[in-house]
Amino acid sequence: MRDTIVIVGGGMMGSGIGAVSAIHGNATLIVDVNLQKAESGVARAVECIEELSCNGLITDNQACNAIRLLGAEADMEKAFVTAAMVIEAVSENLTLKQGLFEKMDRILPVDIPILSNTSGLRITDIAIKMIHPERAVTAHFWYPAHLVPLVEIVMGEKSCETVAVAVRDEIRLWGKKSVLVRKDLPGQLANRILQAVIREAVNIVETGLASPEDVDTAIKAGMGIRFPVWGPLEHIDAVGLDLCEQVQNTVLPELSSRREAGDLIKSLVKSGNLGYKTGKGIYDWSYKDMEALEKKRNDFIIYALKKGLD
Repeated sequence: MRDTIVIVGGGMMGSGIGAVSAIHGNATLIVDVNLQKAESGVARAVECIEELSCNGLITDNQACNAIRLLGAEADMEKAFVTAAMVIEAVSENLTLKQGLFEKMDRILPVDIPILSNTSGLRITDIAIKMIHPERAVTAHFWYPAHLVPLVEIVMGEKSCETVAVAVRDEIRLWGKKSVLVRKDLPGQLANRILQAVIREAVNIVETGLASPEDVDTAIKAGMGIRFPVWGPLEHIDAVGLDLCEQVQNTVLPELSSRREAGDLIKSLVKSGNLGYKTGKGIYDWSYKDMEALEKKRNDFIIYALKKGLD
């Protein structure tokens, strides 16, 4: 009987996705290159489940059942014997993903959907070596996957719409807000919007309009706090499209229209200042606490979920 959700890759994303799958009653196998890595993925998934349970988002019984439904496997072919759906969550390397999808396509029956959690690559390119690319779609869970409701289901140029819709509906049963993206463009849907915000945020710092601290504060304390219940398109309908037209005609000509990374980002990368992982980027992380910031982020998301703001 094919009733197992198989997650290929047990890192931060794969473990979170595995937790979500198991919480909603699916036998879930996390597969990695060796059993130790797969078991580490399961351990991270258990941590995600426990975070949800400790914060009252799932019951203790749900947590216990979910943990029982999790398993680790290093043999991909063995894992696929009972697979009802496969979600790839390996690193963002096109060549790696292409080889993996080609292999999975050979092993799995043609009616089993094969999904990629890619955040930026096109599923069309990932599936280029598949014999049956019609069953390949993107299912982009947003990090942290066990907390953020959004999942973007993206159709490739050869994806079957019936498969994509079925995947979208299945992910909705997992309690996620899954949306269907019908064109396979870089950045999918939400990341395209995010990159536009980042481009202008960097431009504001570069031009001296405001400091990084004030840019982040303005976004978090202004538009960001409204977005969970008040999207930008709802906003412009509320204030009036005539006003929107006037504002855009005034403001848009002054916004950054760069088609590549800004000078600030390029200079920081060139100097080896890559952000938190090197200790310095836009901010000096010797003065900022990433662990505290991540906890604050998760606590805020949990609060929003409890209040029904998802």
